[in-house]
Amino acid sequence: MAMCGIFGIFGNSEAANLTYLGLHALQHRGQESAGIVSADGRTFHVRREMGLVQDVFGARHLEALAGRAAIGHVRYSTSGVSQHKNAQPLTVEYSLGKLAVAHNGNLTNAPQLRAELEQQGAIFGGDSDTEVIIHLMARSRAPTLAKQMVEALGKVQGSYSLLFLTPTAVIAVRDPRGFRPLVLGKLRDATVFASETTALDLVGATLVREVEPGEMVVVDDMGMRSSRPFPAERPTRCVFEHVYFAKPDSDLFGSSVYMTRQRLGMQLALEQPAVADLVIGVPDSGIPAAIGYSKASGIPYDVGLIRSHYVGRTFIEPQQSIRHFGVKLKLAAVREVLKGKRVVVVDDSLIRGTTSRKIVTMIKAAGASEVHLRISSPPSRWPCYYGIDTPRRAELIAATQSVEDIARFVTADSLGYLSVEGLSAAVGDPEAKSFCMACFTGKYPTPIRNAEDEPPARSAARG
Repeated sequence: MAMCGIFGIFGNSEAANLTYLGLHALQHRGQESAGIVSADGRTFHVRREMGLVQDVFGARHLEALAGRAAIGHVRYSTSGVSQHKNAQPLTVEYSLGKLAVAHNGNLTNAPQLRAELEQQGAIFGGDSDTEVIIHLMARSRAPTLAKQMVEALGKVQGSYSLLFLTPTAVIAVRDPRGFRPLVLGKLRDATVFASETTALDLVGATLVREVEPGEMVVVDDMGMRSSRPFPAERPTRCVFEHVYFAKPDSDLFGSSVYMTRQRLGMQLALEQPAVADLVIGVPDSGIPAAIGYSKASGIPYDVGLIRSHYVGRTFIEPQQSIRHFGVKLKLAAVREVLKGKRVVVVDDSLIRGTTSRKIVTMIKAAGASEVHLRISSPPSRWPCYYGIDTPRRAELIAATQSVEDIARFVTADSLGYLSVEGLSAAVGDPEAKSFCMACFTGKYPTPIRNAEDEPPARSAARG
């Protein structure tokens, strides 16, 4: 799987409609495919297609998704080929009945497990590492579904936030390190799960708490039951969720994403000052950090770049050619704001450098006299193996180039990154003990094969 969004609900007659709305709120987490599986107490009703939520589901589709329980999924592709067979939630029927699963995360030992399962005769219908979990469950001799899940997940490594659906229950599970987010809410008598609190807000649900790392929550007509069936691990929550991926109106890992991004910008201004007339942010995730930079530096903030909301997020486009073209489609410079100004432009991250080069060039073409690029995260020098689709290390410009070289490449008058220490302080983890920062430090919290070279073979359908 990869960076995706999941939503689930149990105990509401409008389960599919609410899941549809929840997926809308999570659309930023995946724009390639969308799916909903509902359960009416006896059987499943399924709709999975390629495309955005609003394009996949019409009124007639939602009417057909009957039942008081449902789970949904939005997905974006990794470097593999996008295919319908990898759209989620996945559905199967095996010895204990019908089962659907939606996954956000990445199983780092999936290739090895898949090879072993295939040698034992398993047949896979797609490229998703989520299928590995299903096959492990099917081979388990445990007497109950929950025990089969525990046995299967005890064999996998990496990150997972999972929602399972049976005809009569919804089950949520989060990996023991809590890499990927998952929250629990209430909507009157219904129980709701979502990747981010923004989805709870949209459907009118109240946040109760996070699903804790290593926790399994079962919800059915008997009520809600919680257990912690996995060995405890040190939490390593993904810091890049705060830097870039989560929506700014979400509360993530107990903190406001918007306020965290402002703190990142304020710390960045202290560490990487600039003599300038104006601070602007790269929409959307760079704007809170730019406001923070302005507050801490005293340099006025203004809107110098306008984003088109009809184009997907550049970072998650699957093809390099689309990514280059997408910058021009996505952003437009405001000449009246930028002309003749020394500009600090704040962005959340710099991955390959090609997008930043386009943005700096655009700002200079609009008449800015100087462009000082500031990045509200440290240099991205290592691939992510836990669900963010960063490139191989050779494609990460900071892995091979100095800050001065990168500044020249992106044509900026100066370039400054936030330090790892500054990032840790801004997210409330000054000792860097509860977040995964491997993409910045190379210190992976779990064993990774070939970590110094490149990621293992990537599936086409990480969750």
